[in-house]
Amino acid sequence: MSVTTYDRLPAASRRIRMPGRAGRALEVGRVRLLMTALMFALGFVAVAGRLVSVTLLQDEEGPSPARTAAVASDASRAEIVDRNGVLLATSLPTPSLYADASRVPDAEAAIEQLSAILPDFNAARARLLLATDRRFVWLHRHLTPRQQDRINRLGIPGLAFQTEDRRFHPLGNLAAHVVGFTDVDGRGLAGIERSFDETLNAGEPVRLSLDIRVQEVMRAELQAAIEEFSAIGGAGLIMNANTGEILAMVSLPDFHPYAAGSVPEETRFNRTTLGVYEMGSTFKIFTTAMALDTGIANVRTPFDATRPIRVGRFAISDYHAQARWLSVAEVFRYSSNIGAVQMALAVGTPRQQDYLRRLGLLDPAPVELPEVGTPLVPSPWREINTMTISFGHGLSVSPVQLVTAVGAVVNGGVLHRPTLLHSDEAPAGERVLSPQTSDTMRRLLRLVVAEGTGRNADAAGYLVGGKTGTAEKTQGRGYNRRALLSSFVAAFPMHRPEYVVLAMLDEPQGTAQTYGYATGGWVAAPVIRRVVERIGPMLGVAPVDAGAEEIREAMRLDLGQDADTRTASFTRQ
Repeated sequence: MSVTTYDRLPAASRRIRMPGRAGRALEVGRVRLLMTALMFALGFVAVAGRLVSVTLLQDEEGPSPARTAAVASDASRAEIVDRNGVLLATSLPTPSLYADASRVPDAEAAIEQLSAILPDFNAARARLLLATDRRFVWLHRHLTPRQQDRINRLGIPGLAFQTEDRRFHPLGNLAAHVVGFTDVDGRGLAGIERSFDETLNAGEPVRLSLDIRVQEVMRAELQAAIEEFSAIGGAGLIMNANTGEILAMVSLPDFHPYAAGSVPEETRFNRTTLGVYEMGSTFKIFTTAMALDTGIANVRTPFDATRPIRVGRFAISDYHAQARWLSVAEVFRYSSNIGAVQMALAVGTPRQQDYLRRLGLLDPAPVELPEVGTPLVPSPWREINTMTISFGHGLSVSPVQLVTAVGAVVNGGVLHRPTLLHSDEAPAGERVLSPQTSDTMRRLLRLVVAEGTGRNADAAGYLVGGKTGTAEKTQGRGYNRRALLSSFVAAFPMHRPEYVVLAMLDEPQGTAQTYGYATGGWVAAPVIRRVVERIGPMLGVAPVDAGAEEIREAMRLDLGQDADTRTASFTRQ
């Protein structure tokens, strides 16, 4: 056969066939080579399959390390910041320790070594898990880099690490009741973390209305007062009167979000939104406002406060009894229970209910937290309830409801929904009082601080106006006279109100400096003064000259010729 003819043969026919023993040896070699190649191919397929299983799938004992790490990286929980962008909550990747229990050679030795590195290591739980043959068991979540390094150096077979996101709250206790906390898997359990769980998991950050500088001031001053007066707790709020934005929300005692699961339930309890209380004489703000707004009285209208009002076997009396007829202005100035009762009866139960509902005091506060209390409203609402509610007993509300309603009283009569979310647009509100009523109430509130029971709240240059509140806490079917809830609610500056501030102490004890008194005017009003003096410059509120003619005119209150104090200007510092 010529060369040309051979080249034209099919490739399969070109194999040279060697005769005899050499040909047979060559065929055996080819078969062995093919078998070896096939075995290598099957081995590579098995390894590739295992890699796919480990990296992409989730085995029956737990999540795949690589897959979970990828998910954590791609869908990291978004940040929570304050109104100025200060970080309140964020997620960072951290290593977590897991084990293939079937590969750990000496479980007891491993547990002993891990306990020496991890102070909060659950040895009993680990012992149970490592006694199984499970391929994936969590031993400890969220390690520090140093802990990971020390464990890695142990070289224990069967132990490995997985990267997960861990929620961090860099400011700790400072806003714990507002921001809330998550579980170990990053699910929101309380506060904003819970309310906006889906939003945050979708990677959308949440910007709060809180100003963390203002929050710190309120917390520090409230904590100092709690310690000074041996109170069991307290609450503090600061709200923009013209938008409803909450700049500070403090509930004490508080907690660190990392330790939320180990603190008592009462420590996690948010007193500002979840707690509902009888707020005492602060309710005279609303009783006076509705009397003015309905037209049944003006600041000079007299009411008989010569003697206590008897209802069955009970008597309603005044703490600072004047034992004479008092004008509306004097009822407010001296915080007369008797005068407030008579005003409420003149307004009548239906209108009282209507005003309190419009002010948001009969329904839960529409604030963006899951921890919101429901007001305790009398049912049926009898005349005796109308009487006691006039001075803050018989109706329990949350502090955030009180602050929201006071904001409407002082800002021109418009109720704004309380909010913990920052907005660049001024929200629309609902008119609940006439501008004239609001203007008069501003002057009356300033009167209380300048000349009445709230003198200790007076911050020089800021024209603070407000009202004391002292209520006995309920106990069983009655009241505990030794357990007071003492508060002061204020607004400033009263010639053009911008902010409402509340301080409340739970069961304060009088001191020598307060002559044994633990009422709102003695223990809560000074907190207001110190807070306003500190936050005024932060918020850009410039002090004013109380003696300036325009300020005196804005605060002037015509008390008429029949009152013991005639036409006066309540701007004294």
